[in-house]
This record gives sequence, structure tokens and C-alpha cells, in this order.
Amino acid sequence: MKKAGLWIAIAVIAFMGMVVYSTLGMRKHRVEVCMEFNGQTSCRTAAGETVDRARRAAIDNACATIASGVGDSIACQNRPPVSEKKIE
Repeated sequence: MKKAGLWIAIAVIAFMGMVVYSTLGMRKHRVEVCMEFNGQTSCRTAAGETVDRARRAAIDNACATIASGVGDSIACQNRPPVSEKKIE
């Protein structure tokens, strides 16, 4: 019975280590994006595995704060950013 508990503890620790490693590995690129929609501006920073993924996440986050509803969110997300900079 004690052996089973030990194996479960090892499996849980290994799983937690894998989650932490994969989460930290995704944050290779950081981008700050400012979006303007309906006279409002919002700037957000996001991280991602690639610059494009980080940019998309930043755009989605910025539009979430200034657009209301699905239609406005899509319209906001399809606009080019007012400003964009890569953060090292």
C-alpha cells in the first residue's frame, strides 16, 4: 500500500513539473498592442510561443475591454493596432 502512495506522489510531482515547464516555455515572446475602437483606446501586453500568437492574444485582450458584444469584438479584432511593440 505504501508503494502505491509513493508512485502516486511521484506521478503528481512529475505532472506538476510538466505543467510548469510547458507554461513557462510558451512565454518566449511578449508584445504590447494598443487598439482603438468607438473612440476608446486600450493597451494590453500578452505573451506567446510566437510573436503572432502573442500579438493575437494582446489584440483579443485589448478589444475585450473596449468592445461590447460579439459583433463589436470581431470588428475591433479585425482592425490594425494603433501601436505595437515587442517587449524583450
